Amino acid sequence: MASLEWCKKQKDGIDLAEASENIAEDYLRNAEESLRVLQKVMDNGSRIWTATMKYYIEYFCISAVLYRIGIRSKIHDCTIEAAEFLQDQGLFKEDIANRLRKSKELRIENQYNLKNRPVDVDIDDLRELILKMKKIKDDLTEDRVNEIRSKLFN
Repeated sequence: MASLEWCKKQKDGIDLAEASENIAEDYLRNAEESLRVLQKVMDNGSRIWTATMKYYIEYFCISAVLYRIGIRSKIHDCTIEAAEFLQDQGLFKEDIANRLRKSKELRIENQYNLKNRPVDVDIDDLRELILKMKKIKDDLTEDRVNEIRSKLFN
């Protein structure tokens, strides 16, 4: 597992970017589109693609908040570390980092290791996650964004 400090040293780990409402909105739209696709995939019974779609919905939600703050991460383990940092800053009420970590592990088990493990999916919970992340994104003030950015890269 990556650490926050390791991620900050990696080329595509964690870096500051320009805070972007537009990119954040794009990630949320991707999460919503993926949720619609997930419902169809579940109807077909594919555990590989169910696990993959579930993970990416959660990943897109976190990425939306990160881009609103101006944090860029292309290494998935580093995105999880950034989510954990934001939890420590009180931005998330739930353990979103652990949720994302577990979904990523299941995706890898099913997609790459061909384990075909059952995937527990609650469409309403995923829809609620999208709404929560949108609210967090919308409620962020510039002062709070600057505070988080300075704590991450002090």
